[in-house]
Amino acid sequence: MKLPMLSTDEKLAEIRRLYFSATRVTIHQDLAKALDLLKSMANEEERERATVYMEGLAQMRSDWAGRGEGFAGGSRGGSKRKRRNQ
Repeated sequence: MKLPMLSTDEKLAEIRRLYFSATRVTIHQDLAKALDLLKSMANEEERERATVYMEGLAQMRSDWAGRGEGFAGGSRGGSKRKRRNQ
């Protein structure tokens, strides 16, 4: 995905917008776009400013996927129990 040249403040504003507009249906795309924006930031200091929004997006994804709502990504590969050798 090619992103236009945005200033750090514009990138942060877009991540914030994604956070507040995320829904069960859009969370995976919103988080992917936010990660692309985060990766494009020049240094750790800039990325720290987006931490609260990124953690919030990740939590929303986790909450909604945990309830089985809005997950369109196919099988999650759930855990399988291992047999003990007896």
